[in-house]
Amino acid sequence: MSNVLFDVPGPKARTRHRLYTVIGVLVIVALIGFVVYRFADTGQFDGRKWEWLEYTKVQEDLLTAVGWTLKAFALAAVLAIVFGAVFAAGRLSDHAWIRGICTFVVEFFRAIPALILMFLFYYGLPVLGVPMTPFLGVVLGLTLYNGSVLAEVFRAGIQSLPKGQSEAAYALGMRKTQVMFTVLLPQALRAMLPTIISQLVVLLKDTALGFIITFQELLYYARYIGTQGEFGRPIVPATIVATVIYVAMCLLLTALATYLERRNRRSKKHIETDNKAEQVVLTNDAGTV
Repeated sequence: MSNVLFDVPGPKARTRHRLYTVIGVLVIVALIGFVVYRFADTGQFDGRKWEWLEYTKVQEDLLTAVGWTLKAFALAAVLAIVFGAVFAAGRLSDHAWIRGICTFVVEFFRAIPALILMFLFYYGLPVLGVPMTPFLGVVLGLTLYNGSVLAEVFRAGIQSLPKGQSEAAYALGMRKTQVMFTVLLPQALRAMLPTIISQLVVLLKDTALGFIITFQELLYYARYIGTQGEFGRPIVPATIVATVIYVAMCLLLTALATYLERRNRRSKKHIETDNKAEQVVLTNDAGTV
């Protein structure tokens, strides 16, 4: 069996794939083992390097840093979804000038890395007399970049819906705006929810870029603790702790996406879409480092 994009492998190809998988896993395990060995050999797992976790003040500051990370994520996520919905509707407008403006905005901000957007807002706007804080710089940068990506997700979701949905709405006398925001967008949001949450995972990880503009989130605090001589400069242990927290938060979001997808498929309100939405390729490398 085959389709346009993929040929089902035969017995020999499957054997090769299994062999490549085993070799790949062994190489990764060996690399991880080597890194752990080097950490242990250089004393990164010594008790003195981890004493900082025992201090109540450090624990409180760590939770505060996590809180700032989640605040930036939550606000940027809401704004990015709103931005994406509005500009997705604009890109599907019947008016050419609206489509042109929305297309330019979406493609422009998709092409600029999120870190550069943060720099432009945090360092550029004060030059023009606009006050700016690290928190706002991070939120605005994440909103525009991820909102532009979500605009393409929403657009693909809307275009994947059966045409009968909009035709029925028009037959009831609804206007274009009503059809878009009360009929099509809610269904697209439901159909593309796993993809949307996957993009929100990217947004959550990109909050770590804020430490470069002195936003006091989790990575910023981990770097601060790692440079403290009184704790033996535990930069590696602090980074490991920050990594574990980031992984835990991202896994929770991924688990939420999986749960919502399963629930959506079981729902009687689920509407089958075509494969167009599944073929949307999101190039997010420009917003990560």
